[in-house]
Amino acid sequence: MMGDGVLYGSLDCGRPDSLLSEERVWEYPEGVGPGASPPLAIVLTQFHFLLLLADRVEAVCTLTGQVVLRDHFLEKFGPLKHMVKDSSTGQLWAYTERAVFRYHVQREARDVWRTYLDMNRFDLAKEYCRERPDCLDTVLAREADFCFRQHRYLESARCYALTQSYFEEIALKFLEARQEEALAEFLQRKLASLKPSERTQATLLTTWLTELYLSRLGALQGDPEALNLYRETRERFRAFLISPRHKEWLFASRASIHELLASHGDTEHMVYFAVIMQDYERVVAYHCQHEAYEEALAVLSRHRDPQLFYKFSPILIRHIPRQLVDAWIELGNRLDARQLIPALVNYSQGGETQQVSQAIRYMEFCVNVLGETEQAIHNYLLSLYARGQPASLLAYLEQAGASPHRVHYDLKYALRLCAEHGHHRACVHVYKVLELYEEAVDLALQVNVDLAKQCADLPEEDEELRKKLWLKIARHVVQEEEDVQTAMACLASCPLLKIEDVLPFFPDFVTIDHFKEAICSSLKAYNHHIQELQREMEEATASAQRIRRDLQELRGRYGTVEPQDKCATCDFPLLNRPFYLFLCGHMFHADCLLQAVRPGLPAYKQARLEELQRKLGAAPPPAKGSARAKEAEGGAAAGGPSREQLKADLDELVAAECVYCGELMIRSIDRPFIDPQRYEEEHLSWL
Repeated sequence: MMGDGVLYGSLDCGRPDSLLSEERVWEYPEGVGPGASPPLAIVLTQFHFLLLLADRVEAVCTLTGQVVLRDHFLEKFGPLKHMVKDSSTGQLWAYTERAVFRYHVQREARDVWRTYLDMNRFDLAKEYCRERPDCLDTVLAREADFCFRQHRYLESARCYALTQSYFEEIALKFLEARQEEALAEFLQRKLASLKPSERTQATLLTTWLTELYLSRLGALQGDPEALNLYRETRERFRAFLISPRHKEWLFASRASIHELLASHGDTEHMVYFAVIMQDYERVVAYHCQHEAYEEALAVLSRHRDPQLFYKFSPILIRHIPRQLVDAWIELGNRLDARQLIPALVNYSQGGETQQVSQAIRYMEFCVNVLGETEQAIHNYLLSLYARGQPASLLAYLEQAGASPHRVHYDLKYALRLCAEHGHHRACVHVYKVLELYEEAVDLALQVNVDLAKQCADLPEEDEELRKKLWLKIARHVVQEEEDVQTAMACLASCPLLKIEDVLPFFPDFVTIDHFKEAICSSLKAYNHHIQELQREMEEATASAQRIRRDLQELRGRYGTVEPQDKCATCDFPLLNRPFYLFLCGHMFHADCLLQAVRPGLPAYKQARLEELQRKLGAAPPPAKGSARAKEAEGGAAAGGPSREQLKADLDELVAAECVYCGELMIRSIDRPFIDPQRYEEEHLSWL
């Protein structure tokens, strides 16, 4: 306190001349000071000082010097004596002769921000209203307006971006002031503060920023004095494009940004942005439009996208065929060769050797290395061979094999293709695969006879067809080439041909001398064949005589039956009823054998057996006496088979073999011992 006021300021120990900075003097108002009521004490708080007078306490703001509080005391308490501040608790105490008063300071700094704001001390104002968003917005708006009036546009843009002011109003302010750089700063900060759900606003800001950068670059480009500024702006623009914070928004509005870049003709940044967005299709298309085909192929090879290869291969193959085929081969089975065939077809239509050779190189890689089995690929390779490399055509067909089920090309297409280009040997091979041997021989005869001979020997199992094919060859040799020696060689090559098969093909003026050896060989062969037939006839005659002799011996064989012998089936004495005796020693009653044989006979033999039994039962018994027997035999001969004949037929069915030792027993091995229909009955009988 001084005589005429209060001196106050901030302590600054770094100043050499004075410890106070921003010092001020608060002059005493009327009625206070020398000659009046001097202050008794002074107490300092954070933003105020309190003067103790005899009857009141006045609080003065240290920031503005204004009195913010006058607290008058009643006379009953007596005059004020002193005021102190408790340094440990910060409480203020005042006392009189009769009472003690405590001042409790609360929220002293609540309106300090407004004071700092009026003083344009925005940093301190923001510091004291940081937890009050509405007040902070007011401070930021006031600071932005202040910076704008001071022409500090970039700082103003940064502050405006933090406020809730109308976006359009602020943008128009910068536009009217022609401050595109500050506007870009404002837009960029607004873009960074957007939420993921605000897609429309983000797209608008992203597009607008791109337009501002492009306009700025266009204005600076070509000015040698602004070269550094141009480079700086370009770097900021590229930093904006590659910023991770903006990547999502840039990707969402990439189509409009590409249109902007194209409208400004900024191809450099168009490619740069396409690479950032991984839109390699635009990059490759740009290189192709500017005839930078090797750069386009480098982009394709680096990113290995099959779809891009399919799309741009028809263009690249016209200009860099070898490099493109190398790239295809490097990718291997990641590419579908079928989708590259259209590009190869368009490229190879010119028919030049280099064009066809590159197409063949890739197709051979697919077939030989990748093992492709698609019919379209093999058919196209065939067509390339037929047009550009006929020497490789036959080798490819032979390598594919002669089985129609194992070749991967279309046989009919291959045949038509080889015929159109006149490749007869290849046609002959296809005919052989199709097993059209007659057509193969006919076409092979137009090439050479040896090829026809190879085709004629192919149908090994069909001798008639082989003979027919060799006759075709012989006729061609005789009638077309008129070479008797070659015809005789053909006759010697095929054992199926005889001299008499070939003779009709020769002209009448050919002498016998040409066929002398062939005729002699044929006669010798016939003589040998006749001798073989005679030997076989003699062997057959001897065999028939031996069989006849064995039959005679069998008729004279007999067996002995003892009185105690029993039937092998019913185990009753054998001599009680008619019986059969077999060479194996088994003996059966006639009716027992019939019952044992019947189930094993086929259905038609069972029917025949029943018929013979019926006829035998209806036949008259044999008459006694020779005269009547002859009459019975004569009547049987006139009306049907005799009784003896019926019995012989019955014996042939029933007693042809022993039921236990013959084939009948072998065929019955799979029959169950108990009839399935009688199984339950048999099962119950054992219980």
